[in-house]
Amino acid sequence: MQMNPNRDTQLCMSLSGRPGNFGLRFHNHLYEQLGLNFYYKAFSSQDLPGAVGGIRALGIRGCGVSMPFKEACIALVDELDPSAAAIQSINTIVNTDGHLKAFNTDYIAIAQLLQTHQVSKDTTFALLGSGGMAKAVASALRDGGYRDGLIVARNERAGQALAQSLGYPWQAELGEQRPQMLINVTPIGMTGPHAEQLAFDAHAIAAADIVFDVVAVPAETPLIVRARTEGKHVITGLEVIAIQALEQFVLYTGVRPTDEQFQKAVEFARSSLAY
Repeated sequence: MQMNPNRDTQLCMSLSGRPGNFGLRFHNHLYEQLGLNFYYKAFSSQDLPGAVGGIRALGIRGCGVSMPFKEACIALVDELDPSAAAIQSINTIVNTDGHLKAFNTDYIAIAQLLQTHQVSKDTTFALLGSGGMAKAVASALRDGGYRDGLIVARNERAGQALAQSLGYPWQAELGEQRPQMLINVTPIGMTGPHAEQLAFDAHAIAAADIVFDVVAVPAETPLIVRARTEGKHVITGLEVIAIQALEQFVLYTGVRPTDEQFQKAVEFARSSLAY
């Protein structure tokens, strides 16, 4: 990737517990293709207040926020866009002359995917997870008219709070429930200590019609591989991160790529998910 930085180059970044290459390659590819004087870099940090303070102090234009920082960052910004305020979870910070405004493009991505995959509003679902991303997914489901759902989370406090805030029941385990759509919004299946695990048991997968795994690294999680093998309709984390990254790009630059430019950027970035 060619880059000729100068004093006017605008920096964008991401903060994640496990930094990946997708966002870096996606954004920088589009910057180059569109002739924009921007550069994107992925970071992790143990000092979240210091990192967000650096965004403000150094004039970094935008920051993508990933697990586990989606809720902790809220207290560190100046303003919440309605997309973030409604669910109290952020994934994007935009810096305008030192004013930090937070958004949630995860919510936008989930809402779009439910439509493009033509998921019926009558579909029953179980969502596994209770963190910031789970809030975005569950909120998009609720706002999209999906009424017959279940929040599954071992963390009773967080699970019940999420379920009650959105009007869904909560259970610590899925048990004998057999919903039509299974949604994993936990690190299970992600590269690392949970890499080989299935987020749902084999019986639940066999009974489901749709399997949605928000985990993007690896691109084919054990859950997605199993679902494909059994002929299920799958929705992947790659689809989520591509759409949310596109919306971040627009917020940072004010430029919306064409569909062709977007797809080429996704393909370019996709190879990074193998690492």
